[in-house]
This record gives sequence, C-alpha cells and structure tokens, in this order.
Amino acid sequence: MGRGRAPWPGAAGRRLLLSALLAVTAATALSCADSSGPEAGSGGASPEPPSPGEACVSGVGHWARALLDGAEPYGDYQSMGLSNRQYDILREVVAAARDAVRAQGDRHARELTGRQVREACEKEYADGAPDEGGWR
Repeated sequence: MGRGRAPWPGAAGRRLLLSALLAVTAATALSCADSSGPEAGSGGASPEPPSPGEACVSGVGHWARALLDGAEPYGDYQSMGLSNRQYDILREVVAAARDAVRAQGDRHARELTGRQVREACEKEYADGAPDEGGWR
C-alpha cells in the first residue's frame, strides 16, 4: 500500500466497510433484545410509580429508621430526597420515637414510628397531592 492511499480503495472497500458496520449493529441490536427479557417488545406495561403517599411513607420511613439506628443525616432535607413537609413529618416522628424509646423501649418505638409515618403521610397525601401548595 502506497502513501496517501486508502486501505480499501473505491466502492468495493466502502461496501465492505458498510457491510461490517451493519453486521455489528444488527448483532448488537439482537443481543440487547435478547437480554431485556420476555416483556421487552411485547408491549407489556411498565410498573406503576408509587403514589405520593407511598413515596412519602417509603422516604420518611427509611430516614426515621436510620436516624433511630444512630445514622447522621447528610446535607439538608432535599439531599435526603424529602420535601419540606416530609422532613417536618420525619422530625415529629423521630422526636416522638426517641421519647418512646426512653419510656417504653426500642420495640414499642419502632412500632410507633411505622404507624405515625403511615398516618402522617396518608393525611398529607389523602387527595394525592400535598395539602398546602405545590412545594410543601
């Protein structure tokens, strides 16, 4: 091969390169379709996202358990994935749980925490949205 010449001169080289690229693309597409499971092209429904109330119970419940176990929160409520109101719920629930730990023990405090988180979140999101404006 001389200087300045393409490795595959002419139309035949371009067809060979295009064929190789198409083969690689097709193989990649087939392997992606095979690895995505039986639901992938079948039009199956994707899972429903949690309701706002369920998301509240999940997030606040997680942080309440973590804080009762001695974890230190990082950053502010937004970095914890909570809204301002959810953070208010968290603070109220954790304060009550800490009082319950001192008065009645850890097991009672955990039961109380779960119940209070669920009740507060259900109340807050009873109509599917926060009750005091879009940012609460």
